[in-house]
Amino acid sequence: MNKENYQKRLDKIIDSLNTVPTVLLHSCCAPCSSYCIEYLSQYFRIIVFYYNPNLYPEEEYIHRSSEQKRLISEMKTKYPVTYVDEDFNSSQFYTAVKGLEKEPEGGARCEKCFELRLSRTAQKAKELNVDFFTTTLTISPLKNADLLNSIGERLSTQYGVLWLPSDFKKKNGYKRSIELSKIYSLYRQNYCGCVFSRNTSSLP
Repeated sequence: MNKENYQKRLDKIIDSLNTVPTVLLHSCCAPCSSYCIEYLSQYFRIIVFYYNPNLYPEEEYIHRSSEQKRLISEMKTKYPVTYVDEDFNSSQFYTAVKGLEKEPEGGARCEKCFELRLSRTAQKAKELNVDFFTTTLTISPLKNADLLNSIGERLSTQYGVLWLPSDFKKKNGYKRSIELSKIYSLYRQNYCGCVFSRNTSSLP
């Protein structure tokens, strides 16, 4: 069975554009968003949506959101990039993953977390009347692009907003994100974000 090539699907969408559509880009952090913004802003007007109730502790959320806003203010892009977020509410995450606390990283708990964040992104996209929504999460070598795209496509049908397929680690996207992180001196965390991933990282 051939694996879906989401980058080729994105290329086809970009090739078919005759206007400059808007895309709501869910971002997990500034480093992961850096390449996504650089790449997509050549073809889209981007609204970066910072919705990450999974982050722990709250100071981490504040630090990452601050870095996200700084990156947007400093990056030069062909088309405009703006920022919107939600009030931090970690209870949304803990409710979503209840009973899955002992699951390994990359397992069922992470899938629930993806669904939570992408569902709110789809809702926000509908509220803002944008053309597409997508996420930076597919840039990570540790994230399952097939799973993320399948969740996005299901939510696209549910909320009536087009999903922009992606696998941003293609075209050396992850490598470029590391380069851009150095260029902009971005804070790069060493754990995904939640208390469970923090506990399995090298942090004390």
